[in-house]
Amino acid sequence: MIRSLKFCVVIAMLVSACMAQTTINGAGATFPYPMYSKWFSEYHNQHPDIQFNYQSIGSGGGIRQVTAGTVDFGATDGPMSDDQLASAKTKILHVPTVLGSVVPAYNVPGVTESLKFTPQILADIFMGKINNWNDAAIAKVNPEAKFPNTPIVVVHRSDGSGTTYVFTDYLSKVSGDWKSGPGKGTSVKWPVGIGAKGNEGVAGMVRQMEGALGYVELIYAEQNKIPYGSVQNAKGKFVKADLDSTTAAAAAVAKSMPSDFRVSITNAPAPDAYPISSFTWLLIPVQSKPTPKGKIISDFLHWMLGPGQEMTKQLTYAPLPEEVNKRVQAAIAQVK
Repeated sequence: MIRSLKFCVVIAMLVSACMAQTTINGAGATFPYPMYSKWFSEYHNQHPDIQFNYQSIGSGGGIRQVTAGTVDFGATDGPMSDDQLASAKTKILHVPTVLGSVVPAYNVPGVTESLKFTPQILADIFMGKINNWNDAAIAKVNPEAKFPNTPIVVVHRSDGSGTTYVFTDYLSKVSGDWKSGPGKGTSVKWPVGIGAKGNEGVAGMVRQMEGALGYVELIYAEQNKIPYGSVQNAKGKFVKADLDSTTAAAAAVAKSMPSDFRVSITNAPAPDAYPISSFTWLLIPVQSKPTPKGKIISDFLHWMLGPGQEMTKQLTYAPLPEEVNKRVQAAIAQVK
């Protein structure tokens, strides 16, 4: 009898715990997914009654879902347009979370050197104007490498992607042909290449296919052990993506960052800046009245901007510049 009573008490406690748990649903960018996974897991460990359910479906999907009100928050690497913000059911706040870099990852048979890419070479490859690894333009800036007579297989995203937005935003700044052609966006009409879903898909395709060149967030290249090149920046210096060069890109625009935090830092005019760097944002609906989930999200955002920033370097993301962090903390007072 006593054992049965204890069993019932335990079951009741478990049921009560399950009922008390709150799930916060989000969807969007794959660019920061490794960082968000760590944050959500760590926050759950500290607050067992709070569970984050994040679907890494690409920035385009995150924007669509938060606009439709089907998730508690979205995530994107390309800021929402004025038209997209106007069509949302409630005010959407862009909250910068971390900084990351998009790198040209490649698989060239027989080439072990770290390759260099000029802005024009990258634009011409993705336009289909350069289509073989032994092209004279590539060889000129990489004289130490012996390139094979191997076709370049361009790999791009097949889904709506903030990583695509960052990459095409950069190409639009450095190439007039690209700007007047495919242009920038989370989805563009690619002149050449094959598509893959998510940063994971592009990284996997590049790793498997000889001759492949694709663009991925830095951590996906490092985790998959795929070589990636340095890129010539606005000051003419070839810079490889890392924490310092990504931070340098943000520092160049931190003081002039607009109040809504929608800013591009690609091709930043700093001598040590990696040119294909970007903020990534959480898209947080601002409710007219306080809600239980609003308070949870607000508490999480404050934690993210504090202890959470200390975890970023472990996963090759750069933390927010201090000046930006302070401004974001003031802005999230709207979330309640």
